[in-house]
Amino acid sequence: MSITLILASQSPRRKELLQQLGYDFICLPADIDESVLPTETPEQYVARLALEKARAIAKQHGEDVVVLGSDTSVVFGQHILGKPESLTDCLATLKMLSGNSHQVITAIAAVKGERSSVVVVRTEVDFKVLTEQEIKHYWQTGEPQDKAGAYGIQGVAGQFVKQIRGSYSAVVGLPLYETAELLSAFGVKSSMTQA
Repeated sequence: MSITLILASQSPRRKELLQQLGYDFICLPADIDESVLPTETPEQYVARLALEKARAIAKQHGEDVVVLGSDTSVVFGQHILGKPESLTDCLATLKMLSGNSHQVITAIAAVKGERSSVVVVRTEVDFKVLTEQEIKHYWQTGEPQDKAGAYGIQGVAGQFVKQIRGSYSAVVGLPLYETAELLSAFGVKSSMTQA
């Protein structure tokens, strides 16, 4: 009996990364409230969201389905940086990250029936010093608009990154090593692991 895998996301980046690992899956985005709770740390926040996304989809399916949920936050000094709603937002966020180190925290959660497991991956990212002009040019590319922390490391903003310590794929949205380990623990096989 083959286990069906569902990715509780419509992110093209997460979809691409999961395909890279050789899994067959379908995408069903979960509609949940993503508000930060008053006493939550960034780690607790991403872990809760990843699990809520997976559980919301798992509730609609049978016991033989594994649902993978994921959430990524860009964090600067315990402050979660959301998606910029304007050039002003983008300037404020990227000026904060400019010449500094920040964390990208990604949580993945697997849910199968009553069983669930969550893994949190933290990556340190160092940015070069950015000029206001560079930030404005970057905003014009359209890339920052739907990205937490106002940048996508896999796109134009890759040139802003001096160094990372941790998982590159986690910064993009899905830590490959941890995802493969988690799904293997839930009995999900990829084309890479099948003989």
